[in-house]
Amino acid sequence: MTPQFWYMLPVGVVTSALATASGIGGATFFAPLFVLVLSFAPQVAIGAALIAEVFGFASGLYSYARKGVIDYWLGAALLVATIPMALVGAWLSGRIDPDTVKAILGAGLLAVAVNALRAPAPKTVQELNHAIREQHSTRKGQTCLKTSRGEEICYTVCNRTEGLLIAAAGALFKGMVGTGLGELDEHFLLERCHVPSTVSVATGVYVLLLTSSAAAAGHLVHFVHASGVVMDSVLSLLVFTIPGVLLGGQLGAWIAGVLPKRAFDRALHVILLLAASLVLVEVAI
Repeated sequence: MTPQFWYMLPVGVVTSALATASGIGGATFFAPLFVLVLSFAPQVAIGAALIAEVFGFASGLYSYARKGVIDYWLGAALLVATIPMALVGAWLSGRIDPDTVKAILGAGLLAVAVNALRAPAPKTVQELNHAIREQHSTRKGQTCLKTSRGEEICYTVCNRTEGLLIAAAGALFKGMVGTGLGELDEHFLLERCHVPSTVSVATGVYVLLLTSSAAAAGHLVHFVHASGVVMDSVLSLLVFTIPGVLLGGQLGAWIAGVLPKRAFDRALHVILLLAASLVLVEVAI
């Protein structure tokens, strides 16, 4: 290992803060950064980005677990589809032409940018949560969670098959290019599956973390079997990136509570569009 990537400590703080505040996986930001700025091969960049993302989401998952707002049964049902598909995606990443992987990454970033714009407004989220509470005010839902504060949250998960199909497709792209599970956040679980926002966000993080861990493991196998130069470069990168990710995760939670959500989503949209454009331009030339 060498200290050549020392600057990834502050960069990791900023990038992780942005990812945590937006609720988007850190690999979505790190993968294009590693490809465009550090000139890593796509598979190496994506694998390193996924490993960094796992550390970024770990602290958030611990917080949600303590609050008792994770639906582990729903998460397990989704993981049955996402983990195998993430491993398939990681395997495909090493067998597809690098420029094709870059093109898919660029397209994925465009999709995430569009998804950021269609995020429901806080008022809409409140209305959806209220509708779920009203629906189960006179009868029990199929699922009831008891939070650490003693609050009981009841709901009935809808459109399970649709959820599994979207999760499987998202996991495939997660393993292949580091992004693709954005539809598992409150946009999908809240709007389509009628899971309260608190539970949908927490469960989404749970599924995303374990799916990303599987994808990262798939890429790590490639690193182990690759040349020593590749493994050394990845370790030199991550030894500075991971501490930055851990610090940035805490900062991101504060940013999310301070900045206006709509303005932040639009700024995020611009950043993702720029990253997608740069990746696609690099493929074209």
